[in-house]
Amino acid sequence: MATISSLGIGSGLDLNTLLANLTTAEKARLTPISAAQSSYSAKLTAYGTMQSALQTFADAATALSSTNTYGATTATSNNTAAFNATTSAGAAPGKYSLSVTSLASSQSLVSATQASNTTALGATTTGNSRTLTISQGDGSKPLSINLTDSQTSLTGVRDAINKAGGGVTASIVKVTDSSYKLVLSANNTGTNSEMTVSVTGDDQLNNIIGYDSSTGTGAMTENAAAANAKLTFNGIDLERQSNTISDAQDGITLSLTGTTTTPATLTVTKDTGTATTAIQTFVDSYNALQDTFTSLTKFTATATNSDTADTTNGALLGDSALRTIQTRLKSALGAASGSGTITSLSNIGITTDPDTGKLEIDSAKLKTALTDNTSAVQTMMVGDGKTTGVMTNITNLNSGFLNASTGTIANAETAVNATLKTLTTQYNKVNDSINTTIARYKTQFTALDVAIQKLNSTADYLTKQFDAMSTSSSSS
Repeated sequence: MATISSLGIGSGLDLNTLLANLTTAEKARLTPISAAQSSYSAKLTAYGTMQSALQTFADAATALSSTNTYGATTATSNNTAAFNATTSAGAAPGKYSLSVTSLASSQSLVSATQASNTTALGATTTGNSRTLTISQGDGSKPLSINLTDSQTSLTGVRDAINKAGGGVTASIVKVTDSSYKLVLSANNTGTNSEMTVSVTGDDQLNNIIGYDSSTGTGAMTENAAAANAKLTFNGIDLERQSNTISDAQDGITLSLTGTTTTPATLTVTKDTGTATTAIQTFVDSYNALQDTFTSLTKFTATATNSDTADTTNGALLGDSALRTIQTRLKSALGAASGSGTITSLSNIGITTDPDTGKLEIDSAKLKTALTDNTSAVQTMMVGDGKTTGVMTNITNLNSGFLNASTGTIANAETAVNATLKTLTTQYNKVNDSINTTIARYKTQFTALDVAIQKLNSTADYLTKQFDAMSTSSSSS
């Protein structure tokens, strides 16, 4: 059977060009599917862009739904050599008198001098064991450590105590090349951290490192006594275990660093800067979100009777998810909450530009509201922190929009992914159909080429036969 190495050779016809044209025409069936895939892929990217902008806005709204934002205060000490202070929610603005009589300190015990820090100091026991117990007056569980005979040197005792990780730190002081002392230091200050050290099962070792803080007796010596901090706060005498005091006044934490000779002053003032900054961040992030909405829904009109949309149109033009988010946020911004003269954002100087839809701040009005009526601003913004309050409600909305499983954006992405999956299946099915059709065309064209080649060969043969017969007749 005759074969054809290249289409058209047998027939002389331009079958390759014809097949290429038919292939192009067939593949045009994929164009609308590819266009749809591109469109939906662009939607996914756009949802990601919208989610990022919305998350930034949500974070800003969350900050404004916290009571800490509005109750911020600043503490100033006029004697930083004696104390510093920080404030948190609940700190009442005002001036406080403070005198520090003494600072809290931790106890330290030191052993008698030993000639070596590695020689075992305990007795040789039958069970190769004794128990070192260190108890403190703070109510914590006593530190109970089992020591072998080889662990009774100063080094062994030090390492065993530190490894146990209790409220005591052990160290060794080298006095000279042949004299060493074991030092035990309470990790915390105050009389509740006083240490009582005992060794059961080895009187020899107990007579070297034992100590009873309740009687102040034992083999070790107290070289630093535990003491409590003593101070007078607004005329009230206080005593605390630590130099860091957070329970003297709600929202105020004192850090004592020295004593005073005359009363010092702690000044607590309102700090509207925290709320002002948070509100500016909120407004900026909302306006940026509006810019994102505008970009993603951009529309450019095309010529009348045009069948195609402008390629610069936003990927989410006409998208219901975006429209839902935009509409509900706009409504929440204008909602009222609380009572009295401050019930909405507009009452504190935050309004919407009717032309652009963006938020604007009247700085003077905002400052007055935060300075003169902080509580009312907080009530309007935060409400009960669950279902009332402008920012609380906006935060709740954002949580619904951004929920990774059931949120508005997540549901939209799920729908788009499902559509893309269907389009991929459709594309593959049509592509297979095209390949089958092109293969059939090629088979038919090859058969046509062969058939024409045969006909041409037959025609050539018959022509030659007729020419030969004609020549023979002429000769006779």
